[in-house]
Amino acid sequence: MNNNFNRNYDFEIKDLDPKTVKKFVIIAIVVILAVIIGSQSFYKVKEQESAVLITFGNAETVSEPGLHFKIPFVQQVEKVDTTIKRFSIGYDMATNQSNELESLMITSDYNFINVDFYVEYKVVDPVKALYASSDPEGILKNMAQSCIRTVIGQTEVDKVLTTGKGEIQAQIKEMVMARLMQYDIGISLVNLSMQDAEPPTEAVMGAFKGVETAKQGKETALNNANKYKNEKIPAAQASVDQIIQKAEAEKANRIKEAEGQVARFNSMYAEYIKFPEITKQRMFYEAMEEILPSLEVIIDNGDGNVQKLLPLETFSNTIVNEGGKDNEEE
Repeated sequence: MNNNFNRNYDFEIKDLDPKTVKKFVIIAIVVILAVIIGSQSFYKVKEQESAVLITFGNAETVSEPGLHFKIPFVQQVEKVDTTIKRFSIGYDMATNQSNELESLMITSDYNFINVDFYVEYKVVDPVKALYASSDPEGILKNMAQSCIRTVIGQTEVDKVLTTGKGEIQAQIKEMVMARLMQYDIGISLVNLSMQDAEPPTEAVMGAFKGVETAKQGKETALNNANKYKNEKIPAAQASVDQIIQKAEAEKANRIKEAEGQVARFNSMYAEYIKFPEITKQRMFYEAMEEILPSLEVIIDNGDGNVQKLLPLETFSNTIVNEGGKDNEEE
């Protein structure tokens, strides 16, 4: 029976007209192409989803849910989830294990503390979310961590552990939203909440004590330096005052001496104007009285060999003595 079927089938294939076969092949290709083009011509946008339609590099947002048409092979579609998304800072949401690299922070009064945060965000501009940055969630997480550490670093530890959580959350949220507006990466912060705050582990407490010890050492060094400064500055100021007073006294003496010399010169000049010749002779004699006692004169007798050194002071004393003897003899 099978042999009869195969014979009949071979007979039918051989009896087909080549034009008919070609026609069937063309129809099959057209149908396949129609199916491919039809599948590439429509796309569906779901609820809580947006699509970015790209035409020759120009991107536009399609946010209405439903079936939409696009030009196949010319337009491309990128779908973006616009539901609220979440991530944690300071712990792993899947295992609830703490991550001290993110949670450990220092407060304004130099205390260490572990703080956990929960962040919610969503896409508000699908085009910017896709093309303004390669990782908008990573950028938001870095922003949040920076703002959290800034605010915690300006807050005392007691306030972080007790009554200041609401205020801290509000400050961090405001700061993050301002930075998101500045960077404009197509996402928006929905909520940011502090989950937990607790003191660090024993290992970290040891490091904290080391920091406190260093802080006390710093304060001691500053106090000693201030004490030394307070001791030395008055002494230096007294020395400066003494030097200034001495200089002022020297200045006054020099001025008085100069004024006296000026007055003496003026008086001499006044006498000189009255009796010029007599004044000249007097001045000459006075000058000689000062010069001659210490003047030494060398006398050459003319033979070129012998020189005699005659101190005038000794000579004058000899004359005076001889004159005195003569007077006595008389």
